[in-house]
Amino acid sequence: MEGPLQSAPSGGISPCIRNKDHKARQAIRIKEIGAALAADGFVTVDEQARALGLSRSSAWAVLKADHKASGLTVPTINRMLSSPELPPRARGTILTYIEEKLAGLYGHNRRQLRRFAAEFDLCNRGHSLFADNVLVATLAWIIVRLVH
Repeated sequence: MEGPLQSAPSGGISPCIRNKDHKARQAIRIKEIGAALAADGFVTVDEQARALGLSRSSAWAVLKADHKASGLTVPTINRMLSSPELPPRARGTILTYIEEKLAGLYGHNRRQLRRFAAEFDLCNRGHSLFADNVLVATLAWIIVRLVH
């Protein structure tokens, strides 16, 4: 990150600096997905793409972590979480990313967070893919609390 937050003339924190901080925090978390994959032996982009269940170009774009403020999309997150080759460490990092995004740590406003939560919920409704995963059950609880 670029250093401590600076005060704006009004005495508050400058929105530009605050947004840079949020974006940097989000980029760091996304880069941790790649680090988790590398720690588990998935070193090349081809190996990482296979583990994430993404095309090579999509995996490269995700792991580069140079996103606009919106970050990872729900369909991309779902593809990654549904990959049978995704190692537990990377899965945990992705789930932490979701939890932090829903908590507003990446600078999204309440409306954006509700939309993200609703889209995530709609994408997973009726699917038993994650039924046995306690972490996902916890995230579902968080989503419900944020939406209502």
